[in-house]
Amino acid sequence: MPRPIYATVSRSALAHNLATVRQHLASAPGEAAGGAGGAGGVGGVGGVAGGAAGSEALRADASGAFHPSSPSSRFGEAAPAATTASAPASAPPRIWAVIKANAYGHGIERAMAGFSNADGLAMLDLAEAVRCREAGWVGPILLLEGVFEPADLDIVGRYHLTIAVTTDEHLDMIEHARFARPVDVFLKLNSGMNRLGFVPADYRDAFQRLSGFAQRGKIATVGHMTHFSTADGPDGISEQLGVFRSVTHGLRGPISLCNSAASLRYPEVAADWVRPGIALYGSTPFDDRSAESYGLKPAMALRSALIGTQDVPAGGSVGYGAAFRAPSPMRIGVVACGYADGYPRHAGTGTPVVVGGVRTRLVGRVSMDMLAVDLTPVPGAHVGTPVTLWGAEGLSVDEVAHAAGTIGYELLCAVAPRVAVRSEA
Repeated sequence: MPRPIYATVSRSALAHNLATVRQHLASAPGEAAGGAGGAGGVGGVGGVAGGAAGSEALRADASGAFHPSSPSSRFGEAAPAATTASAPASAPPRIWAVIKANAYGHGIERAMAGFSNADGLAMLDLAEAVRCREAGWVGPILLLEGVFEPADLDIVGRYHLTIAVTTDEHLDMIEHARFARPVDVFLKLNSGMNRLGFVPADYRDAFQRLSGFAQRGKIATVGHMTHFSTADGPDGISEQLGVFRSVTHGLRGPISLCNSAASLRYPEVAADWVRPGIALYGSTPFDDRSAESYGLKPAMALRSALIGTQDVPAGGSVGYGAAFRAPSPMRIGVVACGYADGYPRHAGTGTPVVVGGVRTRLVGRVSMDMLAVDLTPVPGAHVGTPVTLWGAEGLSVDEVAHAAGTIGYELLCAVAPRVAVRSEA
């Protein structure tokens, strides 16, 4: 019999969160695409809205390459003439559902099912993009870090992927690549995060170079993107947004600006495409506002059970290092969950846990395979009593993460392969 620890992933919660983010964006007061003076544009990548619902299907030819299923499809062809950002956006923003890191630990195929109404998927890993295509995803797929070597571009062309262009090396690879048909790209601006992207002084040169590739039939659509570093905090997005607007003023092409934090807090600048990640999984990007307050639902729950109990005398220690000593006689429970399962080792005494439907606390250090909980509020608990580590019974992953001094992203992504995952409708 397997250990009692397992995770559940709810497809309906994933779908609910996508719809909630979409509704939040649609209800925001409109602003010029990308903000007045930015890089606006109509249409999405290649000019098509393309989730599993509402997109024109791709078909694979005899060689396995993907193509639009009808001549009328514009997926992968030049977008219609785009407006500049001083013109109002013509449609609600489209959503790239970000499924990087194995869909934040939820599983690629489960995320595809939950996000079937997304306009596109965004990720880092080329192999994951191929999995999505071969599993039936027919809409746009964006590789957020672009490609890593020239051979990757063969796969980009074959599977009809969209790529971020962030370096001169990317431009060189595209220049020497041979594509069966033009590819779509998003040119990334380093507007102040200093991670990936072209600095403002080099951005327009990179855009002109891509425009030259478009004239040679290599590139279909050149979009514009940046990433906000402080959308979740008091500094906001104004400085980076100002840089983006200044640098891209007058340039044509679709825009993608907003991550989860910006999509929820600054939906008025959503432009053509947004890239929510953590919010779609029911976790918050903010320290000062819960996911629940936005109407989001946890998609993953981590559960286990008690596998032992101990009566600890006053002064008795619990766990490695005797990090916790009982202030008075107490009963503790041992849970089949440890840091080898992905639970944070640095979670300390007081981290919330739910045992038998009753909220209690972790005590002592988390070990590789076990952790201890205070059974004082749960006197009837026994071996086999169910335990919720996060994601159900009112205990959010963000609350556990905060108690452990980290963020919900880390906990969701860290669930170990040895933990069985059950899919729920």
